[in-house]
Amino acid sequence: MLGGQQKLAEKLTILNDRGVGMLTRLYNIKKACGDPKAKPSYLIDKNLESAVKFIVRKFPAVETRNNNVTIRFFLSLFVFKDHVCELLNTIDVCQVFFDITVNFDLTKNYLDLIITYTTLMILLSRIEERKAIIGLYNYAHEMTHGASDREYPRLGQMIVDYENPLKKMMEEFVPHSKALSDALISLQMVYPRRNLSADQWRNAQLLSLISAPSTMLNPAQSDTMPCEYLSLDTMEKWIIFGFILCHGVLNSDATALTLWKLALQSSSCLALFRDEVFHIHKAAEDLFVNIRGYNKRINDIRECKEYLYSENSGSMHRERRKFLRSALKELATVLSDQPGLLGPKALFVFMALSFARDEIIWLLRHADNMPKKSADDFIDKYVSYLVYFKIQISCMIWNLLLPKHFGIGFYYLVFFFFWHIVVLINLSVCPEDESIIMSSFVNTMTSLSVKQVEDGEVFDFRGMRLDWFRLQAYTSVSKASLGLADHRELGKMMNTIIFHTKMVDSLVEMLVETSDLSIFCFYSRAFEKMFQQCLELPSQSRYSIAFPLLCTHFMSCTHELCPEERHHIGDRSLSLCNMFLDEMAKQARNLITDICTEQCTLSDQLLPKHCAKTISQAVNKKSKKQTGKKGEPEREKPGVESMRKNRLVVTKERERERLEAGGEATMHGLNLPQTSNRKGQGESILVPGIFFFFSPLAVDSVLKRMTIIGVILSFRSLAQEALRDVSTAFGIITFVAMNVYELSSAAGLPCEIDPALVVALSSQKSENISPEEEYKIACLLMVFVAVSLPTLASNVMSQYSPAIEGHCNNIHCLAKAINQIAAALFTIHKGSIEDRLKEFLALASSSLLKIGQETDKTTTRNRESVYLLLDMESPFLTMDLLESCFPYVLLRNAYHAVYKQSVTSSA
Repeated sequence: MLGGQQKLAEKLTILNDRGVGMLTRLYNIKKACGDPKAKPSYLIDKNLESAVKFIVRKFPAVETRNNNVTIRFFLSLFVFKDHVCELLNTIDVCQVFFDITVNFDLTKNYLDLIITYTTLMILLSRIEERKAIIGLYNYAHEMTHGASDREYPRLGQMIVDYENPLKKMMEEFVPHSKALSDALISLQMVYPRRNLSADQWRNAQLLSLISAPSTMLNPAQSDTMPCEYLSLDTMEKWIIFGFILCHGVLNSDATALTLWKLALQSSSCLALFRDEVFHIHKAAEDLFVNIRGYNKRINDIRECKEYLYSENSGSMHRERRKFLRSALKELATVLSDQPGLLGPKALFVFMALSFARDEIIWLLRHADNMPKKSADDFIDKYVSYLVYFKIQISCMIWNLLLPKHFGIGFYYLVFFFFWHIVVLINLSVCPEDESIIMSSFVNTMTSLSVKQVEDGEVFDFRGMRLDWFRLQAYTSVSKASLGLADHRELGKMMNTIIFHTKMVDSLVEMLVETSDLSIFCFYSRAFEKMFQQCLELPSQSRYSIAFPLLCTHFMSCTHELCPEERHHIGDRSLSLCNMFLDEMAKQARNLITDICTEQCTLSDQLLPKHCAKTISQAVNKKSKKQTGKKGEPEREKPGVESMRKNRLVVTKERERERLEAGGEATMHGLNLPQTSNRKGQGESILVPGIFFFFSPLAVDSVLKRMTIIGVILSFRSLAQEALRDVSTAFGIITFVAMNVYELSSAAGLPCEIDPALVVALSSQKSENISPEEEYKIACLLMVFVAVSLPTLASNVMSQYSPAIEGHCNNIHCLAKAINQIAAALFTIHKGSIEDRLKEFLALASSSLLKIGQETDKTTTRNRESVYLLLDMESPFLTMDLLESCFPYVLLRNAYHAVYKQSVTSSA
């Protein structure tokens, strides 16, 4: 059979649209029957109660005026079922090839049709009054026309057969198993890639525009463009329902079993339609328990259920939402500054919107359908943050639809001119039918021009997209002269072209497909609860505007087959929006009132009437009279709440001059004698002789150089501490790569590894020495410093001063130098910083402990002060490690000794 003669593309398009409309009407019938206020009058009439019960009991074997609309729907549902079964049989006869990565539209519409059909049957079985409605109609028809409706027997039999819809459909889909399983297994490259953890997303720097600045202007490309933003929820429905219907493949194909288990571990329930959910594990287990030889599959279901309920799934989705919050904020920030990036990075934008939508819907669906013990993973007080940036990005795309705004469309028209047309023209010759369609593609794109964009002409590529759908159907049947299975590159290229056409004329439809959250319309209580949580959390209240904006999504869930619900959904949208805006206005009013009240209170404290008590207390204190009760608290003076708690002295001009003079004298004192050729009295001295006299030994030289480096680094650290105190209020990012360290250092943020020092030391590398030798020299340098520390104890200037919290000769800066130099050296040589510093600590502590064995007082005069070097902060070592090398009691005694010594010297 030829695919062109069967009109597969046209039938799939019409039946899918029709199925969604019938789902909408069936959902409304179910809700009406479940609501006493909306229930049909004949079902609640006491006079008809016994007749209804009789009809239900005898259904469908019964011999049947205002019920016409509902029964006509059931009849149309019966006709829809016949058309679906006929199309599925045609597809089997044609042996259609399905692969989501090649013929995306054909495979997606085929799977969507099966899920829509399955959902219709399940929803139908959930309407308890279906037998009464159909039976009463039959009685009314017989009384009016003298005979039963000719379709009644088949309709009644369908209602009976589908009491357990999935069990019946498992039998019905045995002939369709081959085509359905092939379509599902083609998801093996798509679904696992979409169902990754947040850590894997983070490591891949997914959705980041700034992770690779050099490629920021390059267009985002993929061989599977339409699969990248395909809904995860949709794929899970395909896999769960699909493998239930063709369950035999789970025993014969390992890929199918892997997909099935992965989907079972991701969700506990699926959305059938709107707020109607399907509990996966219980339903699947009940279906498989009666099938012989399915004990392994039942065990798989139970293991996946246990994995899901052990908080693994909830925590995984919580971390995903946490990642998406930061990713969407970064996207919104970059795109608001450079909206032109929406062109090359449009794929990333729609992927981000789709990912966020999936996680929000998953949270909404599972919040009421998970065990209470894991409820914390299903309460997200920061969901407003995610929704806000999602809407902000959507608004940026909407702004590109304004008149005379070239936007994304202009960017992708250039693609057509310089890339797609060239590729299509160079294709090898196709058979006649396919060649006609391919030629129409080329003609459509060659007819485009930049002038059309400048003139504001509206483009329409829907015909081109439908032609590609038809071409997929023609080339996917078994007898096709041009088999798409053998020309996969053609399918991938055309999928890319179709995505680019959507960027020109279907941005609104793309936004609805990837970011629609109209499901909140049917979860009103959860919606209102999220809004209240947003207002209660001060850091999130600024994003509360996202909730009234979400109400604009509600109308997108309506369908032309059920026009009467547009009025109800519109009213619900408007009422919720008004309620949210009222609550936000009340919250703003309360905040402004509190601010005004506080300002009035502060102003009232300055009135003259409040100073009488203060004057009275001052007079009584002067006359030494005691009035008032004992223990009465002293009244606070106005403005005390604004007083700086950490300011001791307000520096004035006199103190400034004294500090200036003292600082100048100190700087002159630091001028070493060997740097001048005259004494303080102006007499000349022998410079060369005194230079060699003051020339330090190798030990002193190393320690002095290390001290100077430490002083420089400590000075810079002081400047960065102020910025760190402010920035901690907004969170500090942990930097894990050298290029990020360079960025943070340039911004003034402290880094564990100093990038400037790494660059400086890298430039000193010698070409004559091998990397192994340089690494050994770096290790020996740390050993040299460690064993040299005891010599500092003999230096008079090594005394620790508690008043300045440092040593007089700045050796307290040695810790900073050792940490930073070790980190830089072993970053360059790719060694373990922590391990080398552990060795340094062991050597240094051992060397300093040996000072206690010295008997020469000159050698040990500042022993305690030098001990304190080991108590300095290090980002690579811990106090437990220090305790294992150097008893903390010695440090405590050292602190006591230096404090006592400073008190004695000051006295």
